[in-house]
Amino acid sequence: MPPTNTAPIIEINGINKSFGAFKVLNDLSFSVAPREKLALIGPSGSGKTTILRILMTLEGIDSGEIIVDGESLYQMQRNGKLQPADDTHLHKMREKIGMVFQLFNLFPHKCVLDNVTLAPMLTKGVARKDAERHAMELLDMVGLADKAKSMPSQLSGGQKQRVAIARALALKPKIMLFDEVTSALDPELVEEVLNVLWKLCRETDMTMLLVTHEMGFAHDFADRVLFFDRGRIVEDGKPDEIFRHPKQERTQAFLKKIIAAGHRV
Repeated sequence: MPPTNTAPIIEINGINKSFGAFKVLNDLSFSVAPREKLALIGPSGSGKTTILRILMTLEGIDSGEIIVDGESLYQMQRNGKLQPADDTHLHKMREKIGMVFQLFNLFPHKCVLDNVTLAPMLTKGVARKDAERHAMELLDMVGLADKAKSMPSQLSGGQKQRVAIARALALKPKIMLFDEVTSALDPELVEEVLNVLWKLCRETDMTMLLVTHEMGFAHDFADRVLFFDRGRIVEDGKPDEIFRHPKQERTQAFLKKIIAAGHRV
C-alpha cells in the first residue's frame, strides 16, 4: 500500500478536454500517491485513455492544471511568471513517465534488443554497452532474454507486449501508464502479460495507472479503483468497495453487464 502522509505524485485539478463538440473530460480532479497502483475502469469513451495520453503529453488540455512529481506538466516558471511549457520542459517531464500501449508500437525493422536500447541511447545519452546491459536485465525480467536478437515479426502478440513493457522501463520512469495492454491479445496470451504486471507490482516501487477491462485483475492488482463515465469519476474506492459493494447505480449497471459477458470481478 502507498503511504498516506506524503504529497501526491500526480495531481489533476479541474481538467477539461474536448475533441470537437465531444467533451471527453469534464472538470476532472483526482490525485495519485507515490507507489499507488490505480485502476481506471468504465465504458469505452468515458475518458480513461485520454487521461493517460494527457499525462504522457500526447494530448494537450483545454483548461485545468496537472502537477507531476511536484512540477506543473503543462506550465513552467520563467522570469517569475507561469508560462505554457516549452518542448524542453515537456521532454524533462516526459522522462518521469513511461507508457505501454494497446498495439505494442515496436519498430519492425529493429531487433528486440535495439527496440529496448534505442530510447535511453537517444534521449539520455546512455552508452550502448550500458544500455544493452540494462536492456538484457529487463528482458530477463519479462522472460524474453532469449529473444534479444529476434525481430518483432518473429514474436507472438504476448511477447511483443512484454518487449514493449521492457522498452518503457528502460527509461527508468517513476510512473508507468498501461492502456488496455491485453485487449489486442488472444485470450491464451493475456495471462503472460498480466504476470509481468504482477511482477512489476511486487518488485518495484513505481506508481502505476492501469486502464483495463480485465476486472478480476484490476480487483487483485489495484490499491484503488476509479470508475469513469462521460468524462467524470462516478465512484472512487478500494477494489472490494467498487467491485463488491458499488454505491452508484451507474457503477452497478456497468459491472452487471461485465458479469453477464462472462468476466470475473
